[in-house]
Amino acid sequence: MSDHNDRPDSPNSPRATDEVVDLVSRLIRFDTSNTGELATTVGEAECARWVAEQLEEVGYTTEYVESGQPGRGNVFARLEGADRSRGALLLHSHLDVVPAEAADWSVHPFSGSVSDGYIWGRGAIDMKDMVGMAIALARQFRRDGTVPPRDIVFAFLADEEAGGRWGSHWLVDNRPDLFEGITDAVGEVGGFSLTVDTPSGDQRRLYLVETAEKGIAWMKLTATAKAGHGSFLHADNAVTLISEAVAALGRHTFPLVMTESVEQFLAVVSEETGLDFSPDAPDLDTTLFKLGSIARIVGATLRDTANPTMLQAGYKANVIPQTASAVVDCRVLPGRQAAFEAEVDALIGPDVTREWVTKLDSYETTFDGHLVDAMNDAVLAFDPNGRTVPYMLSGGTDAKAFARIGIRCFGFAPLRLPPELDFAALFHGVDERVPVDALLFGTDVLEHFLLHI
Repeated sequence: MSDHNDRPDSPNSPRATDEVVDLVSRLIRFDTSNTGELATTVGEAECARWVAEQLEEVGYTTEYVESGQPGRGNVFARLEGADRSRGALLLHSHLDVVPAEAADWSVHPFSGSVSDGYIWGRGAIDMKDMVGMAIALARQFRRDGTVPPRDIVFAFLADEEAGGRWGSHWLVDNRPDLFEGITDAVGEVGGFSLTVDTPSGDQRRLYLVETAEKGIAWMKLTATAKAGHGSFLHADNAVTLISEAVAALGRHTFPLVMTESVEQFLAVVSEETGLDFSPDAPDLDTTLFKLGSIARIVGATLRDTANPTMLQAGYKANVIPQTASAVVDCRVLPGRQAAFEAEVDALIGPDVTREWVTKLDSYETTFDGHLVDAMNDAVLAFDPNGRTVPYMLSGGTDAKAFARIGIRCFGFAPLRLPPELDFAALFHGVDERVPVDALLFGTDVLEHFLLHI
């Protein structure tokens, strides 16, 4: 096994850090916007085939798979490890991005511009930075003849931004052979730094490792009543019923629930800052905002949420419709599904029915074991002032698909971020960008991790 400090002497062979910036910039130039509709989703296949070319160029055998729909391109490649009796590690990243309106940006969202110390463009942090790091390290390992401790499966996936139905979930259901022997997985939205102020006046960087995700459940509500003329008296009105149900859900605050990942995160933050982030804190929601932009994510992991997002009813101003419907975006904590549904039923009442449009379960693992130790050691190797800490993501990733087949999943795409950067706002935001220094740091950390898994 090659170590970070005993690489083969290959002076003419570029290091991963030599080419990762260019790789990320080139990846961003592929417009892989995922609208959720096949007719308007473009670029995944072209980008996936380009990724395969970068890997094949240094000797990998790749497999290109279209997952259920034409153009939904996915690429897999395996690097054999020293101990093939151990389970393999899946290093996964997605190629699609959410759409971007060029007129809103200060640079073109698919320019991949490198300026002012950043790489700019849609996908810079969600998640073509990780795609670039994975490609760069895969190429370096193959060029150097590096043999990691165990097999690494590199996966570059389609359709994550629309829930992975035509990406990770389709692959798990239809190509289980691709995941044979894989026991652990590492993906996005983890490993980034959060800088906090300590009581002594110093600063400490916490590196948030994702160990849990809330469930994603998009719920359709339907109210049915008697249709009629808009000028008559109507005791039952479908529009009124759906409006009351939506208002009740939208104004409701679900109970505070401390899962293991959130409790551990808040305990570390309390220890490092001297502030009270305990469940018994007088005003925990307000105290959280002292953490900056990450508070929006952390605050959403303290309780279930149900946010109305769509309404539909009627076809003419003077006709009371027979049905009215709404869509509610529900995010449910691990272990809370049954209690959540009971609470929703009580709020919407007996005259409104509900059904799941999309339902992806929550996920949580423990913050322990050899893989966690390897993450912590990798961070400390390049940031002695760092500390890894578990946290829960309020959204979802492809990890939900892999967890369904028993793979233990983490989010670890390391970045050392400037304290002033509003990182959370960059996800799906205008002027998305990744600091070049953070990307180079992340590549070094990820290399150390992969050589010690």
